[in-house]
Amino acid sequence: MPGGRPLPNGAPMRKILAFMMVTVDGYHADTAGTTGWHTVDAEFGEFAAEQLDEADTLLFGRVTYEMMAAYWPTPEATERDPEVAGRMNSTPKIVVSRTLGTAGWSGTRLVRDTGELARLKGEPGGDIMILGSSALTVSLLEAGLVDELRIMVSPLALGAGQSAFRNEAGPTSLELLEARAFKSGNVLLSYRPAG
Repeated sequence: MPGGRPLPNGAPMRKILAFMMVTVDGYHADTAGTTGWHTVDAEFGEFAAEQLDEADTLLFGRVTYEMMAAYWPTPEATERDPEVAGRMNSTPKIVVSRTLGTAGWSGTRLVRDTGELARLKGEPGGDIMILGSSALTVSLLEAGLVDELRIMVSPLALGAGQSAFRNEAGPTSLELLEARAFKSGNVLLSYRPAG
């Protein structure tokens, strides 16, 4: 579903699509901040590659960016998942951070505040995909900048961890667009922010 509302020149406005994995009890990370519990298999790998093809820019918060930048450029990542690694390394990236000094992962642009993302969204181009980065996703939801929220629910209950949504602005209403079950037990829920 590429492109959103038209720009003044008739081209569709870029959309911001957000994707994160959560447990059935709503945690995006365990109490230590790690995500080794993700249910990842060949079907998920195919989905991940297809999803990356929807966007021409990847968007991260600092914590997720540092985790991704430490893994995807490595020989291990290329050996384990060459399709996704190729896309992750070649797609232009933006990291939003007030504390990061430099962004060393090839093709990365450092942005200091989310206000610049509203401007980028209005420029011609393909869609922008947030991967993980729950705090960034919540702040962009609150600012009305997220067009689609994709939540992959993993068949696991952690019992404790870091909540995917710590929305200080109050409830966020969502409209279900699609639900897709995977053989692994993962379920993808795609939403559009209501209103």
